[in-house]
Amino acid sequence: MLRVGVREFTKNFSKYQNMEMVEIIDKKTDEVKGVFISPKTAEKLQDLLSKSKKEKIEGILKFAGTMEVDEKFKNLTKKELRLEIAKLKNG
Repeated sequence: MLRVGVREFTKNFSKYQNMEMVEIIDKKTDEVKGVFISPKTAEKLQDLLSKSKKEKIEGILKFAGTMEVDEKFKNLTKKELRLEIAKLKNG
């Protein structure tokens, strides 16, 4: 990955627009200040993050058993839901 200073990046922004990724650093401290990514790379990254987040949520819901519960008790009122849960507990 290309590393450039903040001033260099701002002065020659058009030079870096077509690169996939540029690391922006503070040259005095050698501290990373940010990363510039191209629009194509940003789109891929967003898709990857949203897919990962969706898979995590589905995994949690599946583990908790709420996917099945949501469908079975979807349109019940609070009172009806309590009655159904009591029926399940009593056998």
